[in-house]
Amino acid sequence: MSLPDPVRRIIARTRRLARRKTRQINRLSRKSVQVGLLLGGAALVALMSLGFAYLADKALAWNRQWVAYNGWLALLVLPFSLAALRWLTLRFAPNAAGSGIPQVIGALSLPPGPSQNSLVSLAQSLWKIPLAFLGMLAGASIGREGPSVQVGAALMLAWGDFWKRRGVQLRGFHANELIAAGAAGGLAAAFNAPLAGVIFAIEELGRGTVLRWQRLVLIGVLAAGFLVVAVQGNNPYFGVFGGAPLSQDMVMWIIICGALNGALGGIFAWLLGKGAAGVAPQSWRAWIRTHPIWTAFAMGLALAVIGLCTAGSIYGTGYAAAADLLNGVPSVPDGFGLAKLAATVASYWAGIPGGIFTPALTTGAGIGHHIWEVAGGGVDQRVLVLLSMAAFLAAATQAPLTASVVVMEMTGSQPMLFWLLIGSLLASGVSRQFCPQPFYHLAAGRFRRQAIVEAGRAAKSSAAPH
Repeated sequence: MSLPDPVRRIIARTRRLARRKTRQINRLSRKSVQVGLLLGGAALVALMSLGFAYLADKALAWNRQWVAYNGWLALLVLPFSLAALRWLTLRFAPNAAGSGIPQVIGALSLPPGPSQNSLVSLAQSLWKIPLAFLGMLAGASIGREGPSVQVGAALMLAWGDFWKRRGVQLRGFHANELIAAGAAGGLAAAFNAPLAGVIFAIEELGRGTVLRWQRLVLIGVLAAGFLVVAVQGNNPYFGVFGGAPLSQDMVMWIIICGALNGALGGIFAWLLGKGAAGVAPQSWRAWIRTHPIWTAFAMGLALAVIGLCTAGSIYGTGYAAAADLLNGVPSVPDGFGLAKLAATVASYWAGIPGGIFTPALTTGAGIGHHIWEVAGGGVDQRVLVLLSMAAFLAAATQAPLTASVVVMEMTGSQPMLFWLLIGSLLASGVSRQFCPQPFYHLAAGRFRRQAIVEAGRAAKSSAAPH
């Protein structure tokens, strides 16, 4: 029986509406799945960062205990520990050496494939956590933020690959976007600074690489940071800054802090980039390159001597010393800032896993304290320390926006952000006169070339007849 025309039209219209609504619901469901998977990856990065922070705090506490028991033990503990850690790194995780940020930048500059995966391999990156823990326990001047960046990138990439193998893909998320989201999320979670993670992703990871800054990438970065805030509370890493812009000569102090930290930070970055072999006399270079474990032993011995001269204050991240200086408590020995700079260089030259972010901030705090001492105490020490922290980090990384926002979020010093940015821009410009190429990108080039060589060798080996 044929239906009347009006009824047929109503039925046809209803079917079209139903199909349209079904398509809309399917699109909404797919988007919900994408966001859910992204938030799941961000949660993994946040949990990793929280666990790593707990281990780092334990390592620093135990280090203070054994140093307080007998500081002279450092002459045995540090050389043998750094040599053993270097051996473990070379044996099990050669791409986990150093900060971790250069590996991520190197991976972002490579096409998806074996070369890229080797630099952010989850199997190798996870080694950074126990090795950095042991390094801090021994007393190496290293931080956990750089390692958190590499492990975060590796976790997010592995998370995306896990779902891809099961037929569920994160649409719009290619390997580079997953790596960037995990890396920046790792920094945001490590510093309890979500905004700094976004700025770091744009300024540092996006420099010289092909990244599509989709909304979901930034959501992933913010989610990792906000998840840590939800667990730990909105507590700045170094506590809330209690100072205020100086009422007189603020511009003059900005110039002094920016110029001095820019020069020292540029030298610091140049030393890190050159490495022990690049700085040593010509006749020593071949030996240093062919004896990495003995080099790490020598760096451990140098680090122990610096530690003995500074009552152990240069060991670990230096978080407690920087926090005291920010609170106006001059609790560091004479020459602390320069000693911390030398200790961080020695630790990095040892070739063990460990970051330079927090040690650089602590070095800047020590330099700010030295400036205050020279000034005769007629100015608020806290302001000079805060400005110097941002300026030295900006000089070391040549990423002034990231340095300013990181320090602002870590100290709760929002009213000082403008001055932090001015000082960081000046320091970054001065730093380029000593180290023209940003340190992270200089080191990334080496990891990139090595990854290409190793991938080529692996390809030839697999293609060769057996």
